[in-house]
Formats: sequence, structure tokens, C-alpha cells
Amino acid sequence: MFLRVAVVLTFGLALILNSCASESSQAVLAKFGDQKITVKDFENAYVNNVGSYEVAKKDSLSKLKSFLDLYVDFQMKLQDAYSKGYDKDPVLQKELTDYKKKVGVSYLLDKELVDPAIHQLYERRKWEYRVSHIMFKEEKKPDLFTEKLANSILDSIKNGASFEKLAEKYSKDLYSAKGGGDIFYATAGDLPKEFEDAFYSLEPGQVYPKVIHTRYGYHIIKVTDKRPRVTEVRASHIMAAYMSSPNSKPDTLAAKTKMDSIVTELKSGVDFAKVAVKYSDDVATKPKGGDFGYISIRRIIKEITEPLFNLKNIGDLTPVIQTKYGFHILKLTGKKPYPAFDEDKDNLKKIYQAANYQLDYDTLATGLKNKYQYKLNDGVFGYLLANIDTGKVGDVNPKYDNVKDSTLFSYTGESVTVGEFLQRLSDKHEYANHKVSPDLFKDVLKKISNDVALEQEALNFDKTDPEFATLMTNYKNGIYIFKIQEDEVWNKVKIDSVKLNDYYTATKNDYKWSDRVNYSEIFSRSDSAIKYYYSLLTKGAIFDSIAGKYTERMELKDKNGNWGLQEIGSSELASEANKLEKPGDYSKPTRNSEGYSILYLVSKDPAHLKSFDEAKAEVSSAYQENESKKLEKEYIDTLHTQYNPKIDYNKLDQVFKSN
Repeated sequence: MFLRVAVVLTFGLALILNSCASESSQAVLAKFGDQKITVKDFENAYVNNVGSYEVAKKDSLSKLKSFLDLYVDFQMKLQDAYSKGYDKDPVLQKELTDYKKKVGVSYLLDKELVDPAIHQLYERRKWEYRVSHIMFKEEKKPDLFTEKLANSILDSIKNGASFEKLAEKYSKDLYSAKGGGDIFYATAGDLPKEFEDAFYSLEPGQVYPKVIHTRYGYHIIKVTDKRPRVTEVRASHIMAAYMSSPNSKPDTLAAKTKMDSIVTELKSGVDFAKVAVKYSDDVATKPKGGDFGYISIRRIIKEITEPLFNLKNIGDLTPVIQTKYGFHILKLTGKKPYPAFDEDKDNLKKIYQAANYQLDYDTLATGLKNKYQYKLNDGVFGYLLANIDTGKVGDVNPKYDNVKDSTLFSYTGESVTVGEFLQRLSDKHEYANHKVSPDLFKDVLKKISNDVALEQEALNFDKTDPEFATLMTNYKNGIYIFKIQEDEVWNKVKIDSVKLNDYYTATKNDYKWSDRVNYSEIFSRSDSAIKYYYSLLTKGAIFDSIAGKYTERMELKDKNGNWGLQEIGSSELASEANKLEKPGDYSKPTRNSEGYSILYLVSKDPAHLKSFDEAKAEVSSAYQENESKKLEKEYIDTLHTQYNPKIDYNKLDQVFKSN
């Protein structure tokens, strides 16, 4: 029912959501039964219907009046739904609960995890830190000896020992150890969250006071620099590469001499791009005047990145840089500004999902398990593990029938049986066709128990989060309105052939064929081929035979190229075919957007009324719409009689006057 409800829910959302109006009058615009609609209620509904307060306050009085009529009718329908006991209907209440779990979990994760995390990422990524570390790999988990070693070395650093020397001696990160532990500049999202949280709390020269544990091992962390982050720079590059031959060392002198000549030309004012085209050995950038395009700080080697990203002004040049490839000089040609949050939002979400989401998810789920007193039935789970067969996920295991109704785990007010657990397992697509095993069951137990903990929180989230409470009110009102429309209008529309025939007779002028043409086509993508087919026709070949044998529209080949009756304005081909004068005429080869065509006129069908059989689908749709409108009016009239609404249109002049 979720999809069907969307038809009415859109209207319900527009009418129920809270608006941005800061203060609204409590003057009553309408009354019905014991219900009142105030100016504030109306403003809330209207703003959300048109999209903004600024648009709403510019609308005419006639638009406000029309909307007020609709709003009163909507609220009377909703009141009628409650009077009919929809709020106690078990089917509707189950749908509400299911929706609350499904949408509530997504809403909860966005509100509690994703939104705060990406805002923190955004603020943190305005800065980049130059970080060093000493890493200790774990030989086992937990590795108390390694942790103790890391702490003893941290104590030495606190007592004045050189961080850099100890990094060279002890760090198991072989890439950074030889540089005193330096792992260069990093920003939020580049490194594990535990590591990131530590270095973002430091200032240059400081060492984090505790040993940090990540999935890579134990770390002692030091910050050596902090600066505003430049997301990307654009640069041009000239390289003088080392020349070497087999079994000989690179000729650094020749490369240095060449670079000296390059620098001399640049200092004399020769354009950088021209010098790059003339001298550079970088085959990738040389044809483009040395242009590298935009690059981020970790995309190229550190020897080049550091001096390039230290340039302040567009047009500045780096000093000559020596790497294992040769000598280089770069020119800064552009800097990308830090993006606005909304512009960077999707990228931030991707970074968060990849880097830290799972850790935060597990932490949240663990907290909720404690909150709702998660308890595993160890005996039942032990039985499942002991009786695993050799099948795959979703296969029937007769031994589990003995415990399918037994509680596997429980929360406050909620329990999950073995049968429900196995069904949830089967529903998880990531486990499809996996062979069942103890490790798989343990993994799935964690995931499903996490899911249920989040569902428990979602069921209670409307009590603490006003936005979610509003969302759930909207959905509830939506399904109630949909249900009442079904009961009072749509399900009362009865269709039979007699009624449809009568309706067709009364409205048949609404169902007409426009001018149509029946034509066939020989189609080819080849100019020479189509000319050949045309020559065959001029020599007396039968059109259907040529079309059936040669046309390149595979879907029409069995029909000898026949398109059947087509409205003249429906396509370029139909329009061209209609230009032929009499049945049996064919055109010369003509060019179209797809290739070449020869068209053959089968017949022309002038505009005329459709028969009942031809119009039946349209008649049925129009009849149902017409009957629905009648029943809708009758239902609204009944509500007006029942609730006797009183509407004070004069007070509409108070609407949108508070801001």
C-alpha cells in the first residue's frame, strides 16, 4: 500500500507540515463539529503547499479562499476517518508501524549519524595537518605486549626523547619511519577516525598524550604543522628527465644542465607554456604547454607537492625540484576555493560512508542495545550453531522446526523468534546463496539484533523529535485519507458494459481518430544499398518482397516493412508517406535522421469518430473519472451536512500579516 498512499500523501503533506511562519494569529477561520482551524493552521498548510512563505504571502485572496475550502474538506475527511475507527484498524496500524520502523531507521541514522558527521567533516576539512606517527603492529588481538611497548615509548617522548629518532627505530610503517614518522599533510576523511580525532585535537609541535588504537595497530601521534586547506591547485610542469642507457647510471648532469637552460629562459620572460612545449620531457603534459590540470595534495609525490602547495599567488614558480625521475619546475595557474557545504554535501557523504560510518553505526547500535536491554537466549543460539547443515541461506533445515517459535533474543517489549531471525536472514540480499556456517550466523545475529535495536528506537523517536513526529502524522493522515477515498469513492465506482456503452453514446464526439496513413518502408543505413533497392522497384519488383528481404528495421521485417496506421503528425515518416497521392505509390529514397527510406502508401484513413471497441479504454477511464467526481461531490456534501462547517472568509485578510 506504500506506493498507492503516495497519491494522497502528497496532498496530506502539503496540508499538515509545520511551516516557517514565526508567529500567527489564533483567530478562527473555520469551525466544524468540535474542530477549529486557526489562521496559524491555515498558514502552516498553505506555505507547505506552495513551497515558501515568500511565495505564499504574494498569492491572491481568491487563491487563499480556494485553498481554505479544500483544507476544510480535507480536515472533515480526516475527522470522518477517525469516527469510522481507522485509528483502531489493525491492518492500517500495522502499516503505520512497519512504515515507522522502515522510515524511522533511515531518519534516525541521518539525524544521529550522517548529518552531524558530514557537518563535522566539512568544518574539519577546512584545515589540513602535517602528521607524524610511530606505528606498532599487533601480532594478535589483543596484543598487550605491543600496547605496553607503545606506552613505554610514549613515556620516553614525554620525558624529552626525540620523536623522530624513536620513529626511525621503532615504527613498523616502513614508508614513514625513515622520515621520522612523517606521513605528510592529511585532512578529515583521509585516515581512520580514531587517528583523525587525535590529531585534530593537537597544535603544531604537540604529541597526543595517549596511544591510539586503530585497525592497523597502535600509534603515537605528533602534529608538525597546521594550515588552511587548499582543496586543489592547477599547475603547469616542465621536467628535465634523467637520460640513461642499459647498465649505466642516470645522467644527472645532463638533466641539470638542461634545467638550468630552462630556468634561464623563464627568467628572461619567455612564456612558461612555450618553454614546456620546447623542452619538457613529460610526454603527458608537454603538448598542453605543461598543463597538469587540477590536482589534490596527495595525488602526486611529496617532493613536488610540498613546494607547489606552498606557492601563494597565481603565476608563482616553484624552485627547481629534484626527484628520482629528474629535475622539475612548476607554475601555479589556479586554486580551487573551499566549496560551499551544499555543493560538497554528496562528496562528504561518500567520504563518511567509506571512512567512518560503520564504526559510528556499531557504536550507536551498541548503545541502543544497552538502552533496550538486549538479551540473547544462549541456549537457543547454541542449538542453531550445533545443528547447522551444509545448505545455503534460505534452505529449509528440518531441525530448526523444533525451535522456530522460541525466542532467540529480546529487547524491552520486543522479542525475535528463530523463525523471524531466519526469515530476516533470507531477506538480506547480501547473504543470498551464501553457505551457512557458525561465523555467518554470528555475523548475521549482530546485524539483525542491531537492526531491531534501531527499529525500537525508531518506534519511540517521534516522542523526542518533533520533525519525525510531524512526518509520522503526515503519513498516518495520508493513509487514512487514502482509505476513506477508497471506501467512499473509488470502490463505489461500478463498471459494466451497458453503462460504458451508454456513456460512449453520450460522449462519443470526444473520441476521434485524426488523419492517419498506413504505409510500409524499406529502410537502410547505406546510401548505395537504398539506391539499389529503388532500382529493383523501378524494374517491377514487388515492394513487400524487397522490404521483407532487405529492410534493416528488424522489428518490421516479418511485416514486410509495414508500419500500420499511424497519425500523420506522429513522425517524419508518416508525414512523408501522406504526401504520396494514391495507394500503391512509393517514394524516391529519402534521407532521415537514422538513414535512408523508401515509403509505400497502403491507404489513407481520414479523421473520424472511434468505434466503441476502439475507444473502450478511453471510455472506461473517462467514465471512472466522471463517476469518481460525482461520488466525491456526494461525499463532500454529506460531510457538510454532518459537520455543518462555518467558514469566515473575512478573516483571510489576517493571513500572512505577522511577518
